[in-house]
Amino acid sequence: MDCRTLTGRLPLVLAGAVLLALGAGVATAQPGPTTRELERLNWMEFRELVPAKVRTVIVPFGTVEEHGAGPNGTDILAPLAIARDIAPRVNALVAPAVPYGMTGSLDAYPGGLTIPEEAYRPYIKAVLAGLAKNRFKNIILINGHGGGQSSVLSAVAAEVGRDLNVRTLVVNWWTYCSDVTLKVFGEDGGHAGENENAFVMAIDPALVHKDRYTADMALANPPSGTWTAYPHPAPIMLYKEGQGYPMFDLAKAKQYFAAVNDKIARLVVDVIGRWDAMGL
Repeated sequence: MDCRTLTGRLPLVLAGAVLLALGAGVATAQPGPTTRELERLNWMEFRELVPAKVRTVIVPFGTVEEHGAGPNGTDILAPLAIARDIAPRVNALVAPAVPYGMTGSLDAYPGGLTIPEEAYRPYIKAVLAGLAKNRFKNIILINGHGGGQSSVLSAVAAEVGRDLNVRTLVVNWWTYCSDVTLKVFGEDGGHAGENENAFVMAIDPALVHKDRYTADMALANPPSGTWTAYPHPAPIMLYKEGQGYPMFDLAKAKQYFAAVNDKIARLVVDVIGRWDAMGL
């Protein structure tokens, strides 16, 4: 059964049932398959589930690049953790992550990898088209990497939605949850800054190397149109001057992780509900 929006557009009885199910406003776990991860499903179970019982798939997108005191795979680990956490709440399956992306000016750091747009664009289009072919109606892209990758994902998702009659949602988690960053930490974050660093700490504290961190690794992003450099001269790129330095507070990291996932789960529930209510 698809999730429904929590607005007054739905009949009163249905809206009341949804509110009871969601409790405080966050979607709750639904009875579901033996696993939510596509690569772990048997083909026969998949056939029974999609689309009769599950119409939504979440696809994590990332890249491999340095992240200050954190792991090079931060942009993969974060959206994958989000997808796994929210999948039962939004009645979705989780597709294998697309790990390689359009890294940009940080690919010169050790371990960095980048895919040219002319190769990346048709590949991700084929991935999304394959999910549509397998009868998913709702394809949710959770993106962990910014720059040109964000705009490419949005454009390709719209193309696939239009051409194959599916519904797509692209979420750049760190931007969408910037208000959560401000609420939990009292200031803005950055690439490999407090927000990303904390999110990875909540996943696995062993992946974050506080002993290797120094404050001079961080630099505020330049105002638009002022200067650019390749490679970028700092592994931690702060969104605002003086804000977003990693603090390595595990308690706040766990709080942040939960709040981010709750907000994204609510978004997915609301968007699918609106699609359904509009008959799209």
